[in-house]
Amino acid sequence: MPPTTPARRTLVAFLASAALLGAAAVPAVASVPASSDSGAHTGFGYDDCARLGYQKAVAVRVLKGVFEQGDTEVVDRFVRPDYIQHNPLAPDGAETLKNLGKSVHQQFPDFSYDIKRVISEGDLVLVHSNVVATPGTRGSAVFDIFRFQGGKIAEHWDTGQSVPEKSANGNDMFSTVSLPRTEQPGPGFLTAYNKKLVTAAFDQLLVKKDLSAIDRYWGAEYHQHNPNIADGVDGVKSGLGAYFKQFPQLTVTPKRVIAEGDLVAVHSHYVNAPGERGQAIVDLFRVRGGKIVEHWDVIQDVPATSANGNGMF
Repeated sequence: MPPTTPARRTLVAFLASAALLGAAAVPAVASVPASSDSGAHTGFGYDDCARLGYQKAVAVRVLKGVFEQGDTEVVDRFVRPDYIQHNPLAPDGAETLKNLGKSVHQQFPDFSYDIKRVISEGDLVLVHSNVVATPGTRGSAVFDIFRFQGGKIAEHWDTGQSVPEKSANGNDMFSTVSLPRTEQPGPGFLTAYNKKLVTAAFDQLLVKKDLSAIDRYWGAEYHQHNPNIADGVDGVKSGLGAYFKQFPQLTVTPKRVIAEGDLVAVHSHYVNAPGERGQAIVDLFRVRGGKIVEHWDVIQDVPATSANGNGMF
């Protein structure tokens, strides 16, 4: 969901590049078997739940190893050599990821990915994290999306923005406020229903700019983590109403939707006015009892140039 003020600056070049694959240790994510080749874990002989858990564990394992420990062997094991990159500051290829990881670890030995939540659906994994290069700083909010192929990471998209000092709603950009207060996704049997609900709500509210969607799909208890929008249903109505008036030619184009349990993420291209490059935005919604009860987002301006030529979407 967009801010009500101009988007913040994107991450500084080095830090944004470092957020190629934001991940860290996450409670309740299955560990990657240490004694087996990753190619053996492509879903054959595993049920869907195990496969999704494996994908989440690989994303965590690779980036914790690369950026926090400077371990590049995990890239050889779990990342395809022809790795496709959509971060505009990083070229394609696994070797780039290895070199970047070594450089980050050398210059920022305390660099960390404080993971808040991880979800997976199909061949995609989404990671929401607080990336901090120097201890004691607020760091950046980052969403990373990974596509798997043959049990290895094949492609990556991300968005990142600096964490501000203050928030209009009193919530930080990461915590879970709605009950139950857990970062883990809810039961898998809820995934299809919640994905359909959020997709419809997003289309009506953001694509069609129809504020009545809030009355239909949003819960009376609604918690906002976009630092520029006030908390609650009234906050989102006021904030988005002002945004739509300010940018009457706004177009929002969803690119991919990833859901697991009660969490649904929408990766989209927002363009405030014709001719602008727009913004890459990931909106993450939490659903409870058939209503949207919480929202997090990360917003990044689309730059004029890219190191890989693939675009951000």
